[in-house]
Amino acid sequence: MNTKYVFDGQDEDRLVYVRPVLFADLPEDVQEQIEDQDILYAVHRADGERLALVTDRSMAFSLARQNDLAPVTVH
Repeated sequence: MNTKYVFDGQDEDRLVYVRPVLFADLPEDVQEQIEDQDILYAVHRADGERLALVTDRSMAFSLARQNDLAPVTVH
């Protein structure tokens, strides 16, 4: 279950986006570090900076929340 967040301006910097990433779309140096995964999940800041790349969607949300961030899904 995803939590809905209401931002009052100050909290917008806590917003991060979780999106699926195809293995084939990753740079070769990253692909070399990953085994047996077709899809991974990236956590990005609003400016596009990738903060994390994990193997599971729920792990991406948990990781964001553990770091006091507010994750939302990008389609």
